[in-house]
Amino acid sequence: MIIDAKNLIAGRLATYAAKQALLGENITIINAEKALITGTKKDIFEKFAHRRDRGTPGKGPFYPREPHMMLKRMIRGMLPYKQEKGRKAYKNIKCHLGIPAEFEGQKAEELKQFHKTRLNRARTVTLEEISKYLGRK
Repeated sequence: MIIDAKNLIAGRLATYAAKQALLGENITIINAEKALITGTKKDIFEKFAHRRDRGTPGKGPFYPREPHMMLKRMIRGMLPYKQEKGRKAYKNIKCHLGIPAEFEGQKAEELKQFHKTRLNRARTVTLEEISKYLGRK
């Protein structure tokens, strides 16, 4: 299953992907950097900066700065990844920046129920903006 994350709410997309992966589905998410987090920029940036700074550099916990890895980490948080079924499901999930050449021309699923137009307010930040704030190179 190929999912286009453009203008989709990241948390809702992550729950859907986690459930499908637990059912044995192979999930590929394209345009992961265009997924949205809801809230004010200031609050979101503070939250993600705190996650990044938590722990020690040698022992972790480690939090990614790349947008596709942020989305994959969100999905991991919704899986029982310390159990065998969670590890298997996590291996079935792939997140990509943009559209890789192997998926061009293929039909991606449009998940209208997770689109930003379903929100009451329009305060959103893309994962790409968050990663630039965190120091992505």
